[in-house]
Amino acid sequence: MNILLIEDNLTIIKGLVYALEKNNYEVTYKTKGYEALDYIKDNNKIDLIILDITLGDINGFHLYENYIKEKNIPTIFLTAQDEEEAIVKGLDMGAEDYITKPFSTKELISRVNKIVNRNKRKTIIQVDDITYDLDKMLLYKNDKKIELTALELKLVNLLFTNINKVVRRNTILDKIWEWTGNDVDDHTITVYFKRIREKIKSDIIITIKGVGYRIDEK
Repeated sequence: MNILLIEDNLTIIKGLVYALEKNNYEVTYKTKGYEALDYIKDNNKIDLIILDITLGDINGFHLYENYIKEKNIPTIFLTAQDEEEAIVKGLDMGAEDYITKPFSTKELISRVNKIVNRNKRKTIIQVDDITYDLDKMLLYKNDKKIELTALELKLVNLLFTNINKVVRRNTILDKIWEWTGNDVDDHTITVYFKRIREKIKSDIIITIKGVGYRIDEK
């Protein structure tokens, strides 16, 4: 699990990075808001953000409201602002939690674990070196995003939402008609999946001859 820590206090950073990594989290930290913003824009693999409100160059509330919230990344505000109004504001914005300084590292780790477990409802599926994000409909190979056409992505999504189950050819034909209005045949389906396999460079899509296709979670 990947955590982004946005904090300008180096002492706090050092302690939290140590504690989080000890609990098997991968941590990236940024001391400036705009550095964090650039990182967030370029990175789709952030599972949780721990965000200080009082940063030197940008307000944490502003950063969350305008750039983080739209990405649906679970966020904990970590700040010295302990006024009730600030706490209510942070939670009303949609943050998962609000922790005031000084704080217990053990308590913060406990809250992080709780949030991660709560949000771990199998939205990320990994099969071999292929990872699929069900919520964002993004496909990766070794952390590199795979570019697919809209229809190819819908076909991949259909298989991943039916992981370990055969999706029958008739179902796929009906879905393509629903999505595109085009009446296609079995040969066209074969061509679509051939193209997808070429793009992902993997054999995770299993052909069940005469029946359909399946992806197995190993």
